[in-house]
Amino acid sequence: MRAFFFLTILVALAAPAVSEDEVFPGTYRLILPESIPVLTELETNIYLDSTFLALNPDNLLADVTARRGHHQEDRWTWKPSADPGKNNIGAHRLTIELRDQANRITGRAVTTLKVRSRKVPSGYNPKSLLIIGDSLTNASIYSGRIAELANEDQLPLTLIGTRGPGAEAQESGGDGSGNRHEGYGGWTAHRFATHHTGIARGGEYRKCGSPFVYKDGDSQPVLDFARYCDEFNSGKAPDFVTILLGCNDTFHGTDETIDEKIDVMFEHYETLLTMIHDLNPETKIGAVLPMPPSASQDAFGANYGAGQTRWQYRRNQHRVLERMTESFGGREPENVFLVPAWLNLDPVYGFPSTEKKVNARSEETTIRPNNGVHPSAVGYRQMGDAIYAWLRSFD
Repeated sequence: MRAFFFLTILVALAAPAVSEDEVFPGTYRLILPESIPVLTELETNIYLDSTFLALNPDNLLADVTARRGHHQEDRWTWKPSADPGKNNIGAHRLTIELRDQANRITGRAVTTLKVRSRKVPSGYNPKSLLIIGDSLTNASIYSGRIAELANEDQLPLTLIGTRGPGAEAQESGGDGSGNRHEGYGGWTAHRFATHHTGIARGGEYRKCGSPFVYKDGDSQPVLDFARYCDEFNSGKAPDFVTILLGCNDTFHGTDETIDEKIDVMFEHYETLLTMIHDLNPETKIGAVLPMPPSASQDAFGANYGAGQTRWQYRRNQHRVLERMTESFGGREPENVFLVPAWLNLDPVYGFPSTEKKVNARSEETTIRPNNGVHPSAVGYRQMGDAIYAWLRSFD
């Protein structure tokens, strides 16, 4: 025992020193975006287990260093005051270090919190937003949260789309304003870029084709974003587009196949980026990084039996985070931006759960999460908060 203790000390002492300014890759795959948009009077979170990949994250300590916010057990959190005396507006550095049980640094990443006032500047010009995504978008909750925040702030923002409560209201004779999007359960980047069935633009999502793919007569189906905007945005390109995809593109990936599946996803993702920017290169595109799953395997058991594990899904999701950061990060001059909403989603309390008997022979009950990848209303609203903060970073 004494020999082992002495060896541990020697290993710790022999570890190379790491500069505080160095992003240290270490043993574990720790990832933070280059920057995080923050608004005054709106809570921003970094859920620590979502920043790194480890089979048992409880064996590691995520140590946050920042001059703002609160480092709690499971997260760093901050709701910055708008009081000018607090000097919150501006850029603030935040560092996360991972430490193992010998207190060795096994990973380090740095980000910049970019804080802006939530108050809408005078003379703000009306903007439009197109939200593209899969079942997380189809739920219409995070898009509704964005619309709600814009309404609270008296921000002139129009959501574009053929789906959602706003589109349904229009079909019933309403004005069609409010919560609209292009969200389709189970969809991939490939489907948005290529799929045509002849049933589109508001049809039942299992049967319809991409809202952006048109076919005239005997011609081949083609992407025609200008035509889509003619029909649904008075002929104007949107000011903002967000794309949240990746879950279905990579759901069945394994460690051996995940990069191949991401390659296919990115091929069609780039097609969508080109489609949007061919109409207007000034449209700001937010590539929303994929959401974490529920923190519990119980949720995956409830949805998928023994067909998928949380750990494999989490490995796939983290690999998409890494690859998207490499491929889409640093493309701000092209008006392509990473949106780090995944950090703001609580993987424990942001997902649905239900009370269940612990087993068939017991009268004891427990709370078990019951959805692996679809958040609760709380989690969806956290996503909306983060995407709205990104949208407002261009005020």
